[in-house]
Amino acid sequence: MSAESDLIKLYSGQILALASDMPHTDRLDAPDATVKKRAPLCGSTITVDVKIQDGKITGYAQDVKACALGQAAASVVGKNVIGSSKAEVEGARDALKVMLKDNGPTPPAPFDGLEVLRAAADYRNRHASILLSLEATLEAFDQAEQTACA
Repeated sequence: MSAESDLIKLYSGQILALASDMPHTDRLDAPDATVKKRAPLCGSTITVDVKIQDGKITGYAQDVKACALGQAAASVVGKNVIGSSKAEVEGARDALKVMLKDNGPTPPAPFDGLEVLRAAADYRNRHASILLSLEATLEAFDQAEQTACA
């Protein structure tokens, strides 16, 4: 298989469709926490706003500056993260890491749409961008919990 056909497989129509259909791109007016994260290898960045109530995400916004793979991951996360607990987001992040690194199982619902990114497993330099939305969401969740306890 040529490098060009590998890239065509990697940037499938499904990934490009997800990347172009990003939900929750308007910032929240009064978030409980805001986190900006950057993937050092590729320079992708994401800013995430969250509102947390009763241990669940009730409001979510994201500003994503990433490759199509990072955008596709953020799209899946954005479509499914409201109503999720910290444990569910952690489970999705951990499963996504194992899926990409060790061909592990698909992340659990509601984040099972991340399966589309399995094609990026061989592109380790893209893994940080793919994980960025979940990492930023977890950091924002932690900050919101700390603020609530203060």
